[in-house]
Amino acid sequence: MKQPKINIKNRRAEFDYLVIDRYTAGLVLTGTEIKSIRAGKAGLADTFCYIFNGEVWVKNMYVAEYTFGRHNNHATRRDRKLLLNKKEIKQLQNETKSPGFTIVPLRLFINEAGLAKLEIGLCRGKKEFDKRASLKEKADRREMERYIKNH
Repeated sequence: MKQPKINIKNRRAEFDYLVIDRYTAGLVLTGTEIKSIRAGKAGLADTFCYIFNGEVWVKNMYVAEYTFGRHNNHATRRDRKLLLNKKEIKQLQNETKSPGFTIVPLRLFINEAGLAKLEIGLCRGKKEFDKRASLKEKADRREMERYIKNH
C-alpha cells in the first residue's frame, strides 16, 4: 500500500521571514511521534530552532499524540533534536550570531526512505513594508494567472 505524501509547511515563515539559506535535517523521534507524523498530525506554527551545546534543537513543534499509543505516548510540544553535519551546525552558529538572523523550520516531510526530515532556513525578519510588497506581488501573480486563463 502506497503511503500518502506528507508535506507539512510553515506558512507564516515565508511571509514573516526572508529565507537566506536552506538545510535539510533529520529528526530524533520516538515511535509514537513518527506514527503521528506519517498520519499527517503535526504542525509547524510558532516553531523555531536554537543551538545549544553544539546541537540544533527545534522548539514548540506540535506532533499530536498517537491515538493507539498508551502509557508510552509522547509529549505534544517537546524539544526535538535535529541531525545536521558539524560543518552545517558551525555555519548556522556563526550566521545566527549577527543580529536579525534566526533559524526557522520551513517544511516537515517524509523522504523516499521513509524518514522524517525537517527543512530549516536561515532567515532574516521582514519589515512591515517588505510584507506589504510580498502581498502585492502575490496578488499581482494571481491576477495575471486569471487574465491568462480567461484570454
